[in-house]
Amino acid sequence: MRSYVSTELMQALVDHARAAGSAILEIYDRDDFSVTTKNDESPLTEADLASHRILMSSLRASMPDVPILSEESEMPAFDERRSWHTYFLIDPLDGTKEFINRNGEFTVNIALIQDGMAVMGVVHVPVTGQTYTGMVASGRRVAHLVDADDQATEIRTRSLRRGTLGVVGSRRHGSEALAAMVTRLQEEFDDVEFLSMGSSLKLCLIAEGKADFYPRVAPTCEWDTAAAQAVVEAAGGCVVDNSLELLRYNQKDDILNPHFFVFGDTDGNWINRIERLLN
Repeated sequence: MRSYVSTELMQALVDHARAAGSAILEIYDRDDFSVTTKNDESPLTEADLASHRILMSSLRASMPDVPILSEESEMPAFDERRSWHTYFLIDPLDGTKEFINRNGEFTVNIALIQDGMAVMGVVHVPVTGQTYTGMVASGRRVAHLVDADDQATEIRTRSLRRGTLGVVGSRRHGSEALAAMVTRLQEEFDDVEFLSMGSSLKLCLIAEGKADFYPRVAPTCEWDTAAAQAVVEAAGGCVVDNSLELLRYNQKDDILNPHFFVFGDTDGNWINRIERLLN
């Protein structure tokens, strides 16, 4: 099967994400913008749709033979999707509630999925102009943080520090179950630092070595995680589901993720530790 992974494609994806981010910021900087509610009761803004249109157009122009699944597009039947060995999975505006609350913690997410695995990911942060990138293919894993001036710095997950653990979690979801896990982790670590963050930036904190562990025990969809999972795994970390298998994509009719766990130090005994947290 043909592999599309390349530095040339990565640069194109970064450019597409930045263009979408610029459109988002134009709306973000207004005094007011319209907000509607989708069928699942999640919010939808003009910025979500503007970003969606830009990404769909640019990705189709770059790779016309590769299907695209966007949060803001109609969901194809699984009978069609299951034949997609390669496709783009995008969230035009991840963290819409953060956008509405104007806290800056929202992103543009573009992932390339091959045979159920996230092999390329771009997570662009419009407010800062920073972009996280990750490629996982042919035994090569490389992740970067690219600043607004296009200067790239390679990023890596960090090793566990003795007695200290950085846990990252959602501002809004799964607080009771997450608090119970943090309490159990405090039995093992002397100092457990908890960081709250919106959108897929939570995974990116793991990727750049600013936190160690992210347990997600609340609902997410596949477009919420794919791009950042590629960044985490390219940086040396891992994302597993609640069966302790690698989180995969396009494996079933719906696009809801199971609960999942992100850790940076793959030598840090995390599988055994997560098993204990689940029991």
